Amino acid sequence: MDELAIKIEHVSKEYRLGTIGGGTLRGDLQSWWARLRGKEDPNSKIGSAATHGGDRFLALDDVSIQVKKGEALGIIGHNGAGKSTLLKLLSRVTAPTRGTIAYNGRIASMLEVGTGFHPELTGRENVYMNGAILGMTKAEIDRKFDQIVEFAEMEKFIDTPVKRYSSGMYVKLAFAVAAHLDSEIMVMDEVLAVGDMKFQQKCLDKMSSAAREDGKTVLYVSHNMNTIQRLCDRCIVMSHGKVIFSGDVEEAITLYLNYAGSGSGALTDLSKRDRPSNSTNRAFMNSIQFEGHHDCIVTRGEKLKIKVLWLAKEELEDVRFRMIIRYRDDTAIGLVQSGNLGSFSAGENCNSVFSFDTSILAEGKYYFSIALFQSDKIGNSVILDHVTRACSIEIVNKPDDDKLLNWEHRWWGSIRFPDLEIM
Repeated sequence: MDELAIKIEHVSKEYRLGTIGGGTLRGDLQSWWARLRGKEDPNSKIGSAATHGGDRFLALDDVSIQVKKGEALGIIGHNGAGKSTLLKLLSRVTAPTRGTIAYNGRIASMLEVGTGFHPELTGRENVYMNGAILGMTKAEIDRKFDQIVEFAEMEKFIDTPVKRYSSGMYVKLAFAVAAHLDSEIMVMDEVLAVGDMKFQQKCLDKMSSAAREDGKTVLYVSHNMNTIQRLCDRCIVMSHGKVIFSGDVEEAITLYLNYAGSGSGALTDLSKRDRPSNSTNRAFMNSIQFEGHHDCIVTRGEKLKIKVLWLAKEELEDVRFRMIIRYRDDTAIGLVQSGNLGSFSAGENCNSVFSFDTSILAEGKYYFSIALFQSDKIGNSVILDHVTRACSIEIVNKPDDDKLLNWEHRWWGSIRFPDLEIM
């Protein structure tokens, strides 16, 4: 039996929400009077009672996890699922309300990169101070100092006060310190989203090397499915404080993306979906439908008929439609857009129909983010309405494609180019 690095048994973490302290005396009195009469708190958020059961919030609910030594475990889930709470318990930032946590080895926690850095001190002084906070001895820091500075690419600025650093320089140095801590277990919360693209790749390589070559146990929380896919051997999906899946990384990612509320039916209601802040709300998409595909499974090469029902909230001209295509692991595949849909009157209910050629897509599951937009005088898009991850389709091979290679998205991408012509 493989040696366990971490054993979490029936762990729950409960927070008591303050019954006094709503922000104003009037609000506190309103809440107190409502509780006294057995009424709903007028100052509570809609649906909050179902989540925290009155004045208590269960951030983790009977979680049990076992992690083998040398395993890289990914932890994914929506915001508020309990991911960061779990890592804080492992890092002893806080204690569980119920249950036990046992681990074998020293833990290096990278929950908030740069915690403990002082802006008035130089980079050199902060390396020693931050290393001490993380549990490194002075002798250990002396031995690894040159490696830390080289990894952070900060040789020229190491004796400059960090208040003069850019935000990227700051987090690069902080990550370098944490990454060089001798430990058997590494606990990371979104820390690979630091620095530029080149440095992110260096961080990912460092973590991969720690797990696969040095035999360290890695727990990694991220919303970036690409890094989860590359770094992790196994993945768990969390929702509302519970573990709802533990197993294969690809299956976990698929479950998470589906569970996150993405439309997956042939007809998807968009009326209650969130809109990003860059939308002008001058139009409103009510639904999107794939006609003739009730299960959203499309044979590669088939024309996909897309119908979008939307409302023009004001008089509009030169309206266009756009779809951003992403693979199920959130990899960007491409963008396709329409020509001018015409002019529309304020209050007009519109029915726009498009045809999309799927022949270039490899087999697999894809998500579409959709938008209605206009172009300004210098060619920039003015977003009228936008829905992220609005709907999904699954591309399957044609019957005569049986002899094709099994497609490896991870290495080959998601585009099937036409066959080469033999000259």
